[in-house]
Amino acid sequence: MSEQMRIMRSKELPEELRDRIVARHRSGHGYKKMSAALKVPKSTVASIILKWKTFGTTRTLPRAKLSGERSHGERGKEEPKDHCG
Repeated sequence: MSEQMRIMRSKELPEELRDRIVARHRSGHGYKKMSAALKVPKSTVASIILKWKTFGTTRTLPRAKLSGERSHGERGKEEPKDHCG
């Protein structure tokens, strides 16, 4: 398996590749040409550019924590639920 294929199977693209996608977009390249040249799916190119337009960065941003979400170790003892009527 080639090195490029291993990169594409990981969850997150390298920052350098995301920056190259944005640079090509700013110089007027189309999504299809960028996708073919960088061997990245067109939908990924589109989502990286959308993220850049929305947030002004290609860096990985922290995810929003849901209000009911507990952090690791916040497990309290819960009373067993009675399912018998």
